[in-house]
Amino acid sequence: MPLEISADAVGGSPGFSPFAPWRHRLSLLLVASTLALIFVGGLVTSTGSGLSVPDWPLSYGRVMPPMVGGVFYEHGHRMVASFVGFLTLVLAVWTARCETRAGVRRLAWLALAAVIAQGVLGGLTVLFLLPTPISVTHACLAQAFFCITIALAYLTSREWLSSTGTRDDVVGVRGAAVAATAAAFGQLVLGAVMRHIGAGLAVPDFPRMYGRWIPPAEVLAQLPVAVHLAHRGGAVIVLAFVLRLALRATRDGDARLARPAQLALALVFVQIALGALTVITEKAVLPTTAHVATGAAILGLCWFATLRTRRHRHAAVSAPAVAGLGDPAVS
Repeated sequence: MPLEISADAVGGSPGFSPFAPWRHRLSLLLVASTLALIFVGGLVTSTGSGLSVPDWPLSYGRVMPPMVGGVFYEHGHRMVASFVGFLTLVLAVWTARCETRAGVRRLAWLALAAVIAQGVLGGLTVLFLLPTPISVTHACLAQAFFCITIALAYLTSREWLSSTGTRDDVVGVRGAAVAATAAAFGQLVLGAVMRHIGAGLAVPDFPRMYGRWIPPAEVLAQLPVAVHLAHRGGAVIVLAFVLRLALRATRDGDARLARPAQLALALVFVQIALGALTVITEKAVLPTTAHVATGAAILGLCWFATLRTRRHRHAAVSAPAVAGLGDPAVS
């Protein structure tokens, strides 16, 4: 589950840290690059290229091997991961030197620690020939790191630094956002387990299951089938929680809260369609990989909605206390 960000921990009252546009832009680039990395990582699994390069950290003893066959996907994944790691290092050092909020500095170092751990896990998946526990942990840490990058981008945004909300009626929306984020993250964990135990086609038809609406009892006891069906059921749960979030955010009337919730809801329907295509096409590369990336995007939007409701609720509570200080200075 993504970390809960406390406004107090990062300099709750606005104006503690000036807006640094280039550092914020770097954090946005890191968010986009991380989503691209998740897509490329999905390509590695979808194309069965996880062991196309049998050594690590070099590739066939080289920094740049011939980019042919599965090496193109596996080594390409390493190249994108290296770029993301470099961006994270630059952002962490820049934040440590210029950021006045201790909580944001700690979060930047946490991002760097996470990306290093992710690199090590990626190497271990190769050296130990794709063990399921390490592969699943690698996939889940990627999603957690993605959430950290989103938090860094929002915490360095002009909106976070200048927010002086005067309403305290978003608590219900915030609870719905937290629940949707937890449901999305849990569904991604199930999806990672399903992919890495090879259960993507354990139930080979859709929407029925072995030609029935209720699958035969004898297949339900099989672990791959149980995981696959749990993932299908998880999709319904995620839909319910994201729909609840979208309805509450829309009813609240604040477009800043409604937009990410509504987009997340739209992507849930896209995600269900991609899941169906993954089964119907027998795990064709494009829908299978897009399914992975879209799941990350849904998680990111729900997490962003959580952060945004947290900020505006805190600003509303804090506004009377800072009312006499004037508008925050934001450069």
